[in-house]
Amino acid sequence: MIQPRAQRPVFAPAAVERIDEPGGGFVLRSPRALPPHARSVTDWLVAWALEAPDRIFLRDRPEGDPTGPFRVLGYRRALELVRSLGQALLDLGVSRARPLLLLTENSIDHALLTLAAMYVGAPAAPVSAAYSLLSSDHAKLLEVASKVRPGVVYADDGAKLERALTNLGRALPDAFVTIVSKNRPERADAFLVETLALVSPTEAVERANDAVTNESIAKILFTSGSTGTPKGVVNTHRMLTSNQEAIRELWPFVKERPPEVVDWLPWSHTFGANHNFNLVLRNGGTLTIDSGKPTPDRIGISAKNLGEVSPTLYFNVPRGFDLLLPLLESDSELRARFFARLELVFYAAAALPQPLWERMEAVSTLARGEPVTMVSAWGSTETSPLATSVHFPIPRAGVIGLPIPGTELRFVPTGTKLEIRVKGPNVTPGTWDRGVVSPVRLDEQGFLPTGDAARLEDPDDPSRGVVFDGRIAENFKLMSGTWVTTGELRIRVVAICAPLVLDAVIAGHDREELCVMLFPSEAACRTVLGGGEGRSLANLCECEELRELLRERLVEHNRTHPGSSTRIARAMLLREPPSIDAGEITDKGYVNQGAVLTRRRELVEALYAPTPAPEVLVVDAG
Repeated sequence: MIQPRAQRPVFAPAAVERIDEPGGGFVLRSPRALPPHARSVTDWLVAWALEAPDRIFLRDRPEGDPTGPFRVLGYRRALELVRSLGQALLDLGVSRARPLLLLTENSIDHALLTLAAMYVGAPAAPVSAAYSLLSSDHAKLLEVASKVRPGVVYADDGAKLERALTNLGRALPDAFVTIVSKNRPERADAFLVETLALVSPTEAVERANDAVTNESIAKILFTSGSTGTPKGVVNTHRMLTSNQEAIRELWPFVKERPPEVVDWLPWSHTFGANHNFNLVLRNGGTLTIDSGKPTPDRIGISAKNLGEVSPTLYFNVPRGFDLLLPLLESDSELRARFFARLELVFYAAAALPQPLWERMEAVSTLARGEPVTMVSAWGSTETSPLATSVHFPIPRAGVIGLPIPGTELRFVPTGTKLEIRVKGPNVTPGTWDRGVVSPVRLDEQGFLPTGDAARLEDPDDPSRGVVFDGRIAENFKLMSGTWVTTGELRIRVVAICAPLVLDAVIAGHDREELCVMLFPSEAACRTVLGGGEGRSLANLCECEELRELLRERLVEHNRTHPGSSTRIARAMLLREPPSIDAGEITDKGYVNQGAVLTRRRELVEALYAPTPAPEVLVVDAG
């Protein structure tokens, strides 16, 4: 089958207004007005069920059979199921005060139950599947559930999640009902999705839907931050629908060509849920739910899906690109299918190392004679998620775009940096805890402080975009009192170690010297070492040739940056990639320095041990 040639996306012109403030700060805002936005997320589903009833909305493969045929669901049938499941949820006691808690990975059933809850005015609270599947004590799951106080809990596989459900039942003060897709557990209050889908909706469903407003809570999304304490961020329908309308203003091509997306990013995370899923739904597109992951054992599943479904838009995080690129470079058939209709590649914030950017441009040029358009954005769970968007050509990673329509950014001097603050309809009203919404803290002008630093790409021409400048809270002092600017140092370390390193975490708070923890690029390391295709990540980290090569790069860094705030004394290669489930990757897509240092504190202590362990690279002995 001959695929239509990929089209170059046509963006809205880059434009921005700047208002200077006393003391060196300023405000940026888009001159483009925010168009009217839908009352609720599910109004989009109703509209597409009428306009394109038979168009495929969702596509997935049954769990446990990643090579089997796709299961597909059209817009009209999706709406029918949402109404039936909405009636079932009402019957089972879901309400604003008793939300729906979802424990599992992405699937069609997960999507339908989420939309059903929102349709009848009940918040949906998806949490990381790792909280249920990987934890031995389920401590984080129990903490989240104690804040949600769910009326219904969805677990895709009742047998697989039996222990998690049992622990929830023991810990929560209020009883809840369980819904599963298969393997119904032995408890009277457990129901199968397929059974509930047969429920006939009554007038109660439409009355509940009519009561939903822009200010109704659509979701509660949990973000841990550097402390590891889950925080339930309220996402209203206003936040979600206004965000997508702003995207359409800046990316008008999504109105003309319904997006085709193949995506693995979890719906417990604002990137995968609020940006990607909602982008497809708002614009009547098709989402192929990818059960692959950016891990060596599951990247092949993603490759198979991408070999069968040519996306028009593609979203990922740096590790995903790092594992996918070698497959695109070596497999001409996969490369041709992947780039056949691809209009743009979207990477998360400032996290993409420049070598990966250049490889993506090179492999796309090989496939179609020109580089693919690459874009990014910036925001957070609290901004649902976008506050800025790239909608103009950018030369490198790091530029995060300009304010989206309806949103203002305030740049406030904080030490040597400018903190970026946000005001707009996309900003959360607060956090959820046991049915109570605690208002978010705003500054004196009504802007939400984010703790992120940013600057202009060109101080004389703000239309060239904003550049992400790290987390203000990640900066720290050495024992000498010298400040360390973590964001700048991380960029230097990654650059000097390119392409062998994807990211770096800087340690040294209240210490005498700096050490660094390195996340290696498996693909690049194998290529540089030669013949390393069969080596595991752990094996690569033990390779003396690689260790010596990185030590030499860091010695070179120290020669040009000899000061105590930049000189690296020791380093360590990390054998486990950053975990999105453990909060080591932020909702903005970059590595959370504080979370990594906290979660891997034993490795930090090993870096600073009087006698270095074998896995520690001694870079600067003096």
